[in-house]
Amino acid sequence: MLSKLMVTTVVAGLMMGPAFAESNDAAQKPNAAPAVTQPAPPPAAKSTEMSTPAGNASAAKFINSQQSDQFLASKFKGTDVLGPDDKKVGDVSDILFDKTGKVLAYVVGVGGFLGIGAKDVALEPSAFQVVAGDPSKHESDKLKIAMTKDDLKQAANFEAYKAPTTTGMGSAGALRAQRPKPAPAQ
Repeated sequence: MLSKLMVTTVVAGLMMGPAFAESNDAAQKPNAAPAVTQPAPPPAAKSTEMSTPAGNASAAKFINSQQSDQFLASKFKGTDVLGPDDKKVGDVSDILFDKTGKVLAYVVGVGGFLGIGAKDVALEPSAFQVVAGDPSKHESDKLKIAMTKDDLKQAANFEAYKAPTTTGMGSAGALRAQRPKPAPAQ
């Protein structure tokens, strides 16, 4: 179970790179909607440094460092989600994105105890607002939504895709089923 979680986290982290790069590009396009409402970066913050390997102009660009207005999936999962009254209504349990890396939804676990019995609800990134944590208390940033815990409990469950399973017959079973039975011995 732990290895499955680690593999999922690594894969999500690798696939989130294009999502964050795309959200950075969206911020530069005037008609693009932001993925998450975020506080403005401090005026002294420099933009994300990017480099391209020498000798190959078509190679992927590398991002050298994370900036204050960017998030890592490894730190984003588990982030507290606050309701309109600033009380915790759940936490981010997963991130849903498409094959291009665009973030489609944040999956919020609501209710339950230590993740057991929690209900998952997926909300578009535009439903969230980042709330800065108190640095004097070593608090992490939190996300805030306009819905209460009861609203989330009434929402439709988010169901992760499960690949269809085979019946177990496979090709060998199909051949056995088609093979003629021997004639009874006399």
